[in-house]
Amino acid sequence: MRPIEYIGPAPQKKKRKPVIGGWVILLMTGLFVSYFAWPTFADYVKTQQVDASVDEANRIASELRASEQLGDRIAAAALEHSLQQHIYDSGYYQIDFPAGDIPQEREGEADLLVRSFRSVGVDLQERVHQDMDNAFRSYPQLWGMRKPDSNIDHRRIPNLQRYFERIEVQMSVERDAVLYENGDVVIWRKPDGSLISGIVVPGPGARSAEKWVVSNRGFGSQWIDSLLDYDVVGHYKYQ
Repeated sequence: MRPIEYIGPAPQKKKRKPVIGGWVILLMTGLFVSYFAWPTFADYVKTQQVDASVDEANRIASELRASEQLGDRIAAAALEHSLQQHIYDSGYYQIDFPAGDIPQEREGEADLLVRSFRSVGVDLQERVHQDMDNAFRSYPQLWGMRKPDSNIDHRRIPNLQRYFERIEVQMSVERDAVLYENGDVVIWRKPDGSLISGIVVPGPGARSAEKWVVSNRGFGSQWIDSLLDYDVVGHYKYQ
């Protein structure tokens, strides 16, 4: 059998693209970011840490506490609460009624609200229990309960939401920080579907006109700039 004769250009090996150019570009980009962007970011972080200090929290809380506005006094209580160390704990406890509380060093999602409101003379444990006693079926039936339980009902965010709705203190849910004021209660839904709560407070130092929050997101109550970080599903102004 005669071999088939190939007519055409001689086959050539594929040339490998030089990779040095890509590395040079990446290196230059990194140097640019380090030189120009990093100092700005570092200064921002430093400012946050310096301004959101214990002394600053105490100073703002002292000013708010002297206000005639209930919202300011709730915000003051929340700021003071953020200075305490807490272990996250949303478990069930047998507590007194009224004015019952879980151990002070522990705190679940809603305990910040309960404790801050109690500081201004509003006992959510008592008020939620009384309302649930009168209208138990109007509240979320999520836990297989057959009757109210004063040990835990006020520590569940869906129950607090329903209570605030029933006493008609809900506000519009907006993604505009201007519409939130000191002492407002905010409920967020995280990407995993869980609910967290917080209280609106002023920002620190030169950022005092901004709307920050005190919220427990699993690491104890913290004073943080995160009002609109998650999906807002509840906004309440207690009168």
